[in-house]
Amino acid sequence: MSTDTAPVFERPLPVPTPLTQPFWDALAEHKVRIQYSPSLGEYVFYPRPLAPRTLADDLQWREIPGTGTLYTYTITTRPVSPHFAAEGPMVLAVVQWDEGPKFSTELINIDHADLTIGMRVKPVFCDYPASDITMLRYEPEV
Repeated sequence: MSTDTAPVFERPLPVPTPLTQPFWDALAEHKVRIQYSPSLGEYVFYPRPLAPRTLADDLQWREIPGTGTLYTYTITTRPVSPHFAAEGPMVLAVVQWDEGPKFSTELINIDHADLTIGMRVKPVFCDYPASDITMLRYEPEV
């Protein structure tokens, strides 16, 4: 008699690089830290070695509250990969931080019927101690 069971896949997690390490270190402290360029007078994200448009090497890591608005989203009704099969429908989203840059993430703790473009959201820090990584997700501000 054979018992067929679905394979269990571990959720893939990011691997920090020397360039992105300050971002991940801040998340581990349950803080959001992104780069700021004085030559641009703007925050930038994703982490990079030079400021966009000016190519200045003036990027500084600064802490931000991490709050923002829901810029766009999609609800996945099928797993995006076998690693997420047990997750059920997921709300994949882009959040625009109050400081300007946009961040791809997942919305949690929300009924799909309550999703509204432009709604205020706040960070949720999801720790994965076995992998020594913290992921940044979002939920509605209350």
